[in-house]
Amino acid sequence: MGFTFNSSVSEFAKQDILSLIKSFDTGDGKIFGDGTRNTIKIFRLNGKPVNIKSFKIPVLVNKIAYRYFRKSKAQRSFEFAQILLKKNIGTPQPIAFYEDISFPGLRKSYYVSEHMEYDLTFRELINIPGYPDHENILRQFTHFCFELHEKGVEFLDHSPGNTLIKKTSDNHYEFYLVDLNRMRFHESMDMELRLKNLQRLTPKKEMIKVMSSEYAKWYQIPEEIIFKNLWEKTVTFKEKFEKKKTLKKKLKAIIKK
Repeated sequence: MGFTFNSSVSEFAKQDILSLIKSFDTGDGKIFGDGTRNTIKIFRLNGKPVNIKSFKIPVLVNKIAYRYFRKSKAQRSFEFAQILLKKNIGTPQPIAFYEDISFPGLRKSYYVSEHMEYDLTFRELINIPGYPDHENILRQFTHFCFELHEKGVEFLDHSPGNTLIKKTSDNHYEFYLVDLNRMRFHESMDMELRLKNLQRLTPKKEMIKVMSSEYAKWYQIPEEIIFKNLWEKTVTFKEKFEKKKTLKKKLKAIIKK
């Protein structure tokens, strides 16, 4: 078993966190999200809410890989959160990660972070076109993405539900990344890599136009070049996604027979 904490966590709190993890399945934590792949629960720790994310038990080959060759998703989430904060990029404060290791390798892993209240995710901007202050939020989010790329952060799970958005004043918003276990860090990112990193966010052409306009302003490249490339990548990604989804349905139908 492995247990690693943020250096600011007291010895007393460590024991409380360990107790929460050990009673994760039976404890009184409140389930957060849909829990289709991994399960997140909110617990109270010294009067404050914390998130504990329990990662799905890996298949045999990954059990061995995470034990001997690769860092677990929980460890990566913890370490990547620390890197983001050092780069002044928003993410809920990391607290700890825990690994349950037995033969033949990793069984379960948990990532503990502070629970953050927020107003919306990027998904609301897609699903609610008339969301209040829509274009302003979208432009500020795009600037946030530009800053990510300027700092060499390639967020591989850059999808609509993985950016929390918090309103801090009448016209200003802050952005926080979650689901952190898949990232790459670069000295610099070229335009191809930057725009590829945005292709999963929205299929809506009108949103891509606004994002292209804002990104071009900061990147100092003509807006039409950004839009053409980003829209092409978005369409290609959507087509591949739909093909993959159709194939999965066909395979499930074959298995049922």
